[in-house]
Amino acid sequence: MARRLLGADSATVFNIQEPEEETANQEYKVSSCEQRLISEIEYRLERSPVDESGDEVQYGDVSVENGMAPFFEMKLKHYKIFEGMPVTFTCRVAGNPKPKIYWFKDGKQISPKSDHYTIQRDLDGTCSLHTTASTLDDDGNYTIMAANPQGRISCTGRLMVQAVNQRGRSPRSPSGHPHVRRPRSRSRDSGDENEPIQERFFRPHFLQAPGDLTVQEGKLCRMDCKVSGLPTPDLSWQLDGKPIRPDSAHKMLVRENGVHSLIIEPVTSRDAGIYTCIATNRAGQNSFSLELVVAAKEAHKPPVFIEKLQNTGVADGYPVRLECRVLGVPPPQIFWKKENESLTHSTDRVSMHQDNHGYICLLIQGATKEDAGWYTVSAKNEAGIVSCTARLDVYTQWHQQSQSTKPKKVRPSASRYAALSDQGLDIKAAFQPEANPSHLTLNTALVESEDL
Repeated sequence: MARRLLGADSATVFNIQEPEEETANQEYKVSSCEQRLISEIEYRLERSPVDESGDEVQYGDVSVENGMAPFFEMKLKHYKIFEGMPVTFTCRVAGNPKPKIYWFKDGKQISPKSDHYTIQRDLDGTCSLHTTASTLDDDGNYTIMAANPQGRISCTGRLMVQAVNQRGRSPRSPSGHPHVRRPRSRSRDSGDENEPIQERFFRPHFLQAPGDLTVQEGKLCRMDCKVSGLPTPDLSWQLDGKPIRPDSAHKMLVRENGVHSLIIEPVTSRDAGIYTCIATNRAGQNSFSLELVVAAKEAHKPPVFIEKLQNTGVADGYPVRLECRVLGVPPPQIFWKKENESLTHSTDRVSMHQDNHGYICLLIQGATKEDAGWYTVSAKNEAGIVSCTARLDVYTQWHQQSQSTKPKKVRPSASRYAALSDQGLDIKAAFQPEANPSHLTLNTALVESEDL
């Protein structure tokens, strides 16, 4: 029938008697690379906030002794199916109190109200996620997380969806009917006649992709991604829809672990725009996009002192501040030295301070003789370095009473104290000179202010 309808040269008839259920639930073992990705997804999910679960579970009062963290009695399995076939992920979870259940695809939570997926939970703890007709977009990692007040736990199942319109397989028809391969042009078939009929192909799927980036002009930009697929996909990069060709500033690398990188160094303003990475193989293609913003390069200015350190003297035991102000672009790093010894960190007695306006200070609480010496402050950035030096002197504090005028000599006798009376001090009696010549005797009736 197929030869009559399609022509003897272009029709190929397959008679495959495998049951449909067997293919739909075909298990496979994930690679070590995929297992590492699964472990990373589970680690992040168990430590991230989640939206409300669709389970109507209310945590009751459970004692600490009776509480039990969630655990899996049966974990999810890994499946590979063909596009359009149904698939069901099933596991069984237990815990006390009864845990809430959350489902995720590639780390993103699946809404309990999703039209594409059906989420169920039985009384015995069996949880399932079902889709009746899988698409190529369903390819990915499905994670179930169970949580109660005692803890969280998760497990992941990998779903690999194969395209049905590729060589080697075609869509399932009702049982008993032959499977007919779609006709293709001779130009496409000419080199494929000797290939195995059962060869399978998997559409590219990005396991890792970067988000939007902001990079300063002149710096290095690196975009890393990881892709799966069979045969191994070819990657190409575009900037605003135009292909990127490797050159001295744009390099495309592939590491041993399968990570593809686009490296741009140095980044210029012309590199800003929308980047698209396209992965292509015989099963189809996949892509992701991101925006690269190139920040303007700052005009570098070497440091310069607006205010320099000043020579300072301070009494022993008193606090002292060595201050200056320096500016530069970008803001410089500050280094202090005493003589030839670097001051690397602050202490309770000697501390270093600076603010966003370029003011710098070395504060010494209770200066001692050991603090005296030459102090140097240096400011350094990408454009240059500058230094200035000042001396700190610490002198001994003298506890002598300062006298502005020379006091008059007085007789060390008790007579001047006797001059103190209720009416006050008799000035003449208190300060009577030792020698009292008759020609210098003052008239008691008149006292001049100059003689006092």
